[in-house]
Amino acid sequence: MNKNIKAVKRKKKFVNKFKAMHDREVKWQEGTALKMLTLPKGVKVKIFNHDPLMKRFDMKVKFPPGYVEPEHTHKSWHSILVTKGRMCVAGKDLRPGDYVFGWDLPHGPYEYPDGCEVFCVFMGDGTEHIWNEEKHLAHEIEWSAKTDTGKKAVAKGVTSRSKQLSKIKKDDKN
Repeated sequence: MNKNIKAVKRKKKFVNKFKAMHDREVKWQEGTALKMLTLPKGVKVKIFNHDPLMKRFDMKVKFPPGYVEPEHTHKSWHSILVTKGRMCVAGKDLRPGDYVFGWDLPHGPYEYPDGCEVFCVFMGDGTEHIWNEEKHLAHEIEWSAKTDTGKKAVAKGVTSRSKQLSKIKKDDKN
């Protein structure tokens, strides 16, 4: 099991018993998201439940406007239900109530031009995303933002990824 997930488990004991909770009772976490999901910065999670025997995590994931989740695989499967915003993937503009399933075959990239929240269940040997940074940085945006905030965030993301890609290519030449 990934050392990052082990660290998360040590920090908080998860109990397998009946639960009923309000969303506001669970805090958004960015550091935990980065360790668990191994995605570019900006993502936050709320972990509602963890069952180590079933290797299952139930969580909400929040993607900021303009975020691009790289094409990736996992050592697990995941079910995703969009709860707020837009998730654009596989030629579909998904909205609240829409669903995605992925597992250890490459899937994505997912674009979140106006931001998005999803409820996600991971089950298997890890929540980590396995992806190629250079391919991610070279990704060309396919979906247009509908909001002014999203339009600004998408433009900023495109510029940032382009600069990072140029730096990588420059470093490779040296």
